[in-house]
Amino acid sequence: MHPQIESAFNEAENRYLHPEELGVITQYVESLPKRMQTYCTLRDKEMTIMQQVADQLVKTLPGETTEALERSIKNALLVMRYCAMGMLLNNEAFVKERLHTWMGQSMKAYHSETVDSALYELLTQALNQSLTPQQLSFFNPMLAAAQAEFLPQDQPLTAAALGW
Repeated sequence: MHPQIESAFNEAENRYLHPEELGVITQYVESLPKRMQTYCTLRDKEMTIMQQVADQLVKTLPGETTEALERSIKNALLVMRYCAMGMLLNNEAFVKERLHTWMGQSMKAYHSETVDSALYELLTQALNQSLTPQQLSFFNPMLAAAQAEFLPQDQPLTAAALGW
């Protein structure tokens, strides 16, 4: 649950909620049908989106092993699912908590930073083609939160930074 909403519910035990607290809850409740629609769109288009990303990734990184590409794609599927649930909950902390340990450790253990950086750039492009601007406004903050947990932050995600 979104931290502000959870806090408001906890405060409701002691007093009636202030208008600004009710506003946060109202905003979330009003956005929930659109968030659910976005979640369903992601669920229904997941394989199409990821196949497009996989096909482009093979072309972009022809020297990478199939095993490395498959591992990164499988991880990206999990990341997308966590991001979708985080979007539904409107809770970036949910995404960060779920990814904090395993994703960063996986990237370090398998030295997959280059593959993952390229993959997430391609994923962003595929999502931009598959989702509406409003759907992207719900999903992109979660994906950005996820990427902040495991992609290097010291350089922008560009072709030059990836060594292309």
